[in-house]
Amino acid sequence: MPKDMAQDRSIYDRRESGARSYCRAFPASFTEARGSELFTADGDRFIDFLAGCSSLNYGHNDPDMKAALIEHIAGDGIAHGLDLHTSAKEGFLNALTDHILRPRGMDHRVMFTGPTGANAVEAAMKLARKVTGRTNIIAFTNGFHGVTMGALAATGNGYHRGGAGMDKAGVTRMPFYGYADGVDSAALLDQMLSDPSGGIDAPAAILFETVQGEGGLNPASAAWVQKMQTIAHKHGALLIIDDIQAGCGRTGTFFSFEKMGVQPDIVTMAKSVSGFGLPMALMLVRPQHDVFGPAEHNGTFRGNTHAFVTARVAIEKFWADSAFEDDLTRKENLIRDGLQSVANLIPGAYVKGRGLMQGVDVGSGELASAICGHAYENGLVIETSGPNDEVVKVLAPLTTSDDLFAEGFAILERAAYAVRGNVKLAAE
Repeated sequence: MPKDMAQDRSIYDRRESGARSYCRAFPASFTEARGSELFTADGDRFIDFLAGCSSLNYGHNDPDMKAALIEHIAGDGIAHGLDLHTSAKEGFLNALTDHILRPRGMDHRVMFTGPTGANAVEAAMKLARKVTGRTNIIAFTNGFHGVTMGALAATGNGYHRGGAGMDKAGVTRMPFYGYADGVDSAALLDQMLSDPSGGIDAPAAILFETVQGEGGLNPASAAWVQKMQTIAHKHGALLIIDDIQAGCGRTGTFFSFEKMGVQPDIVTMAKSVSGFGLPMALMLVRPQHDVFGPAEHNGTFRGNTHAFVTARVAIEKFWADSAFEDDLTRKENLIRDGLQSVANLIPGAYVKGRGLMQGVDVGSGELASAICGHAYENGLVIETSGPNDEVVKVLAPLTTSDDLFAEGFAILERAAYAVRGNVKLAAE
């Protein structure tokens, strides 16, 4: 056991809310981080396959982003600017336009929301309702969109929904792609919306992730996503793609829906959009749907000036040409191979996901948690996902070296081998 794990952590038990989560599985006190590695005060080292739940796609403390941020702060650059014009915002918007939106044929406007993904989802749902004059949102099984009340209505997870303490309204839930064997969920939705007795109110929007992160790394097919766009527009609804966890390169391209032949009406983004782990969220919206009045969806911290600085550098450094994206395809295969070695140790286990958002379904939350716990004891931070936490999920920084991937997967493979005989699979 690393030395740091034995230290006194009683202050957290005495003073911090019981709502704390990740620190229960990873109780070390971390003091430094570089790239894909975390360090404690005692010098213990951990490989990071969590990356702030995909908030650190470019790793910890990227030197170029850090230098730009230090220069901005040292020069008395704006720290907080509401939604005022600032040189930092202008730099980010120009970089986003030149290197991300225009090359992908996207004419979307950028709305800065409060700094969390849930707030971006709230804004997207509100905007769709204002545009269409309707209230119903179509969301999907195992979708996760946040835990504030509007976003929570669209979230499927029963544990989080149970924390609301009141009814969640305004959403109709349908089966996600592949959720029910033999069911074409797109055809089912279209049929129900087309039938005047189908029982679904005309929707303002259809909302989903192309790869469900917290829901268990369930990827939708391109054909299904295309059908959802067709169904949305056929029935007068907007298509909202939640790219908060799956975006910023996590699935191998900047947006998770690239190469799928769709153009969402609204895209929500957060997590790695700042590039540096700083809180920032935004909503991309087609110009014809940009109908909010001034401050109609506002917030004191809409737009993070420090995040503008680092986000600009992230885009210019990693997305100005194709080199970074091209290498993600190679890393996708590397991750799949590493996870397959883990899956081979456990009967019935299989690899799932897409891009650098992959994991192995081991069939049991107890087993997946045991694997992650053993891995942590040997220097690897990795979490679970899925409705029963049955998926061991890799969200390593996209910049992780081949050597660190190899070291991390070796720890993970040893963990699976060590605990597999001690925990029964759910099917047994």
